[in-house]
Amino acid sequence: MSDLASNPSLIMIVDDTPQNLKLLENMLGKEGYLISAFLDGAMALKAATKKPPDLILLDINMPDMNGHEVCERLKSDQQLADIPIIFLSAMSEVTDKVRAFQCGGVDYITKPFQFEEVHARVETHLKIRQLQKSLAIHNNNLQSLVDVQIKEILATKEALFKTQLATILAFSKLAEIRDDETGQHIERTRLFCRILTEQLRRQCPVDTEIDNSFVDNIYYASSLHDIGKVAISDKILLKPGRLTAEEFEIMKTHTVVGAKTLRIMLEHYPENAFIKMAVEISLSHHEKWDGSGYPQNLKGPSIPLSARIMALADVYDALTSERRYKAAFSHARSRNIILEGRSTHFDPAVVDAFLVLENQFRKIKASSCDLSCAK
Repeated sequence: MSDLASNPSLIMIVDDTPQNLKLLENMLGKEGYLISAFLDGAMALKAATKKPPDLILLDINMPDMNGHEVCERLKSDQQLADIPIIFLSAMSEVTDKVRAFQCGGVDYITKPFQFEEVHARVETHLKIRQLQKSLAIHNNNLQSLVDVQIKEILATKEALFKTQLATILAFSKLAEIRDDETGQHIERTRLFCRILTEQLRRQCPVDTEIDNSFVDNIYYASSLHDIGKVAISDKILLKPGRLTAEEFEIMKTHTVVGAKTLRIMLEHYPENAFIKMAVEISLSHHEKWDGSGYPQNLKGPSIPLSARIMALADVYDALTSERRYKAAFSHARSRNIILEGRSTHFDPAVVDAFLVLENQFRKIKASSCDLSCAK
């Protein structure tokens, strides 16, 4: 009997012997089950597709399509694969039963059968089936709750990240405001870094450390490249002429100071790739490909890729910008200086990427100048 009289289970019976079919139909019908009965497997398969039963009683020896074939067809259909199948057969050898279980049956009743046994096994497997359905519903509901919680956590983390990022970027402006009359240096250089990084990924699609996270991280981390300049005195930072050798040595310390400041943050967030990259860029964006840069005289690939990208972006923006000690250079002149620095100052691959993107560099610089003038 179905657990709920208002929602009786549907049992499909498939047997090519009309007497067996009628007997089972009458007996199970009296127990309150809904019955669909078929004399061959092909008709049963069509009916199951239209209205899947809760359980199937299946004979093995049938013409055209035997019970094993019917079972295999049912199990290959994703919509029908979970329906429990009990085999009914006069075949009593162990190998016959093993074959039935191998093709997907859940039970095996040998003919001639006792109805009490058939009913007990039908009831047991229907209860198991109902428990499986309930568990699936519970799991789906649980997954939905988990999905909602994950979305809430991610939204909270995203909001926290944006708040932290806004604070960090505001902090980085402390250095820029003192050193850059236009106030657009950070915005330009991080755009330069992003498009350079994306171009490098296109140039070297295989065996590269550049992925989507790298692109996102360098866009934000590059904003912190000169954060150490907050420790440089105005006398040196704002000097209108060239620095003396002693003053330049002091200026060079902004790389170490910036990296040290960011490492303090990294201690609190040791797995944060964004802060790790910010440390790399702050410390190494004045290193040169030939090893003549500072503060560590790193050479070639030993310079972090993020810092190599930042080096070109920073130099291009400095060349094309007006400073207290110089006029702005044209794009063409700046381009030639960068080309001259290929394989000495700059990573050759980064220079190649710049050459592909030079028109975009020119446009970013021009639009930034237009915005500055409008202010």
